Amino acid sequence: MTHVVSENCIRCKYTDCVDVCPVDCFIEGPNFLTIDPDECIDCAVCIPECPANAIYAEEDLPPGQEHMIALNAELAKLPGWKPLTKRKASLPDADEWNGKDGKLAELIR
Repeated sequence: MTHVVSENCIRCKYTDCVDVCPVDCFIEGPNFLTIDPDECIDCAVCIPECPANAIYAEEDLPPGQEHMIALNAELAKLPGWKPLTKRKASLPDADEWNGKDGKLAELIR
């Protein structure tokens, strides 16, 4: 199993999780972080670090978020999406977007 970034990360992109990841499995896109399932070692240290509560073990994803398993894997391989190894500032309006429903349409690939 692996860990998965859920929709709540979209338009927030807090990076607190990146600092604690021992294998650098986070991949950065324009307005979302994803976890590369080929790199994740299922250690779970990232879960409590996420201010948006957007990271879950695959088997613990909330109902309606199961599609994020395949999406994380797909996005992790996109050209232009690069590994992120150090914490950086979240998006300027992250706090306004944190917790909003239906953010999948906001995802920039």
